[in-house]
Amino acid sequence: MLTDDFFSRRDVMRLSALLTAAGAAPFLQAGAARAQEKDAPVRVGYLPITDATPLLVAHGKGFYEAEGLKAEKPVLFRSWSQIVEAFLSGQVNVVHLLSPITVWARYGSKAPAKVVAWNHTSGSGLSVGPDIQSVKDLGGKTVAIPFWYSIHNVVLQALLKENGLTPVSKKTGTPAANEVNLLIMAPSDMVPALAANQIAGYIVAEPFNAAAEVLKVGRVLRFTGDVWKDHACCVVFMQEKDLAERPEWSQKVVNAIVKAQAWTRANRGETAELLSKDNPNKYTPHSLEVLKRVLDPAAADESSYVASGAIRHPDWREKRIDFQPYPFPSYTEELVTRLKGTLVEGDRGFLDALDPAFAAKDLVDDRFVKAALANSGGLAAFGLPESFTRTEVVSA
Repeated sequence: MLTDDFFSRRDVMRLSALLTAAGAAPFLQAGAARAQEKDAPVRVGYLPITDATPLLVAHGKGFYEAEGLKAEKPVLFRSWSQIVEAFLSGQVNVVHLLSPITVWARYGSKAPAKVVAWNHTSGSGLSVGPDIQSVKDLGGKTVAIPFWYSIHNVVLQALLKENGLTPVSKKTGTPAANEVNLLIMAPSDMVPALAANQIAGYIVAEPFNAAAEVLKVGRVLRFTGDVWKDHACCVVFMQEKDLAERPEWSQKVVNAIVKAQAWTRANRGETAELLSKDNPNKYTPHSLEVLKRVLDPAAADESSYVASGAIRHPDWREKRIDFQPYPFPSYTEELVTRLKGTLVEGDRGFLDALDPAFAAKDLVDDRFVKAALANSGGLAAFGLPESFTRTEVVSA
């Protein structure tokens, strides 16, 4: 388990202060200067969650070098504020961020950066204590979320509203019977908090849901990928200056990430070993048992989740976590639309004024991922139809 203030309330406040035009300006200038370095190597920044898998696999399996790139060892950060600050200052030039954070970064702070690919799909869940049998049982209780601008918050609030519950953010007092209090909490704190009955549940990225299962302190009530089919969670974010002035370098970076995603899908057990704390690279602090539960689960797991109701759409054939790189515009448009109706703390004026269709075109630069896919077997290599359009399916 992590032991610092990973995703803590203090982290949210720090990132909120950082992601303002005035606060970001010096970081953006420094980042632009670093981006001008002709032979700057790949500098990956990541958090120790399974969301980072393709970026780490690309390093661990030598895919960056195979593209002719220099690549430094990925740098582990303990919070979103740290990774965003490092990215804006140019300390790192390739990062994975929660997809809603990229909306906040580009339009809330005017950060000159774009999404170039999805990093993974699904990979999160709503875990609860033994006394919670349904979403309705969360009424009058507190549920922890990792960040206001997260797919976790969006999906959780959709589930709550579907069940007649109102999400609230109360610093004091007890939520009413029809309310669910949302609390920002470090994922490393979520498992012990659930075990101590300090919260009724939490919704977060893996492997923290798997950790609760392995430690027998909680169970998965719903998987987020069973609510929003094939949703993106973390995406790959890169500086616009790199994309414009180093297009060949940028293409090679995306090529390596796409190859890493394809390799991961075909080598899930080995991926868990590569990411585990026992691997010489020590990319994450997680055990092989926990990581395999996410990346390479037993065949019998799906039937047990269907029986418990954690999976209500078995026909979707969702993996607990999966990988495909193409950033479908319909997802970005739906995400922005849903964020507009989602409770988030802080200044949200930029969000209220943001046109979802505009964001779907402006936030993403898909030139590089389309080229990478063309050289890697296309979308079919990832089990998808050969189409760059799709219809979003959300069913609570």
